[in-house]
Amino acid sequence: MSQGLLHKYASLLPVTDQTPRLTLGEGATPLVYAEKLSDRIQAHVYLKLEGLNPTGSFKDRGMVMAVAKAKEEGASAVICASTGNTSASAAAYASKAGLSCFVVIPHGYVALGKLAQAMVYGADIIPIKGNFDQALQVVRQLSEKHPISLVNSVNPYRLEGQKTAAFEIREQLGRDVDIVALPVGNAGNISAYWKGFKEAHQVQMISKTPHMWGFEAEGAAAIVKNKVIENPDTFATAIRIGNPASWDLAVQAREESQGDIDDVTDEQIREAYELLSAEEGIFCEPASASSVAGLLKKANKGQVPEGATIVSVLTGNGLKDPTTAMDSINQELEPISGDEEELTKLIFKHQEV
Repeated sequence: MSQGLLHKYASLLPVTDQTPRLTLGEGATPLVYAEKLSDRIQAHVYLKLEGLNPTGSFKDRGMVMAVAKAKEEGASAVICASTGNTSASAAAYASKAGLSCFVVIPHGYVALGKLAQAMVYGADIIPIKGNFDQALQVVRQLSEKHPISLVNSVNPYRLEGQKTAAFEIREQLGRDVDIVALPVGNAGNISAYWKGFKEAHQVQMISKTPHMWGFEAEGAAAIVKNKVIENPDTFATAIRIGNPASWDLAVQAREESQGDIDDVTDEQIREAYELLSAEEGIFCEPASASSVAGLLKKANKGQVPEGATIVSVLTGNGLKDPTTAMDSINQELEPISGDEEELTKLIFKHQEV
């Protein structure tokens, strides 16, 4: 039974004797070798399945830390702006900790699976007529004036929790990794992973740090274009962010790791999304597939070192966005009578039986 990240990595996290050892069993997510993807890009690619955290996304790593510290500091409520995953995670951990949770979302731009989670966990959902960046601005202002704890990734405890994935990758792989590829939305995750790898190097857990490769959606590529995107647009709603809160930290991670932050089109994301399920048996949410889309884009340009060991982080479970999943399926579900002969003909219509 998992004791949780706050227990396992206590010596590497800002926990004290007064920090509640909050957990829903987060962390210890699988690292799966992707044979066909590896063959495609002539490298050794592993998929870090963060969608198998308790609420279905990587957010749980940072949220357990942020909510535990909020509880330790005497907060009675937490608040966040969210495109979906943060709201689900905040609501779950607030429920476990006995805190109230308020979630501000951009109306009409949160996937159904994520919204349902936050509501079931008991959060108060407040939609606004605006995008995520506007939602984050207003909750930051509110938290500065009132005794309510902000648990977005601008909260430094969030990045502390998320850095634990870097420790896990080394433990699971048993050797150093050359490249880590991640989706980039609010840019906290690439910043957290880099922090984790640097700290792992300092304590000699690893002998070298990896190159960090981040991938934004083309319609929300603020870092790539070096400008705020006022009206970000992409079907990958989790990274539909035009003014990343951890922008500077992400650029720092790119520069210090001698990595890269690039963009991928919605078409490239969709192709990677469908490839993962069809060829690797992995069902992730669209934003997660941007890391694989980025690897494929770079491979097509001859920019992936042959034989490199690469970890591609899939940040969220495919069930987070059932609407996109169903829209991508080109199959008519017409019922048949259930007769054995009819079923046999249907199944073996292209074969002799």
